[in-house]
Amino acid sequence: MTAVLTGQAQHHLCKPADADSFGARVHQEVVEPFRRLQSEARTAGFDLQIHSGYRSFEQQLSIWNRKASGKLAVLDSDAVPLDIEVLSERQLVFAILRWSALPGGSRHHWGTDLDVYDAAVTPEGYDIELIPEEVNAGGMFGPLHEWLDERIAADDCFGFFRPYDQDRQGVAPERWHLSYAPVAAVYLEQLTTDVLRAAVEQADILLKQTVLFLLDEIYERFVTNVNTLGRVS
Repeated sequence: MTAVLTGQAQHHLCKPADADSFGARVHQEVVEPFRRLQSEARTAGFDLQIHSGYRSFEQQLSIWNRKASGKLAVLDSDAVPLDIEVLSERQLVFAILRWSALPGGSRHHWGTDLDVYDAAVTPEGYDIELIPEEVNAGGMFGPLHEWLDERIAADDCFGFFRPYDQDRQGVAPERWHLSYAPVAAVYLEQLTTDVLRAAVEQADILLKQTVLFLLDEIYERFVTNVNTLGRVS
């Protein structure tokens, strides 16, 4: 189970044929609920698709290390690039975590969490950025997310919810990020600081010593600090 929690296993994921139909790999228990949500969205005039599903530990590690080394932009809370040269290691760690999970601590490892968009309104050749301007009122994906708001509020979203629905001073609000609560809540309960620490200690991760020193705070602010719909009651 530890390997599943930290993105170092794939046996819990859907069959390749299902992944091909979605354009992403997801947890096997997510397939049918997401198909039902897709069908309802289609009836409402949206083409609900997955931009990012399962992400391995190595994929998350690559994102982290490229951000920590300046090869990828590190964004502030308004999604504006920061000058990382003026940041302390502590500040850089928390700046990365605002938009990108620590390797081993990403909900995308579980295959239960999806970044979604409306393919019906996406211009040909458009590079989806997953930024607030795309999903807020007036953005191209705004209508889809207003529809999802209504479904979630009515508890009629087939188990999907937004873990980062508002700013809790941890992960920035991510309206595009959906999570399948029946499985994700269980996994979150099992992802302890000890599990996360072991994954980080074994990895070739930049800023490792600072991350390990801050790990308890990271766990509280950026791992468990989510919408309570995603917690085991």
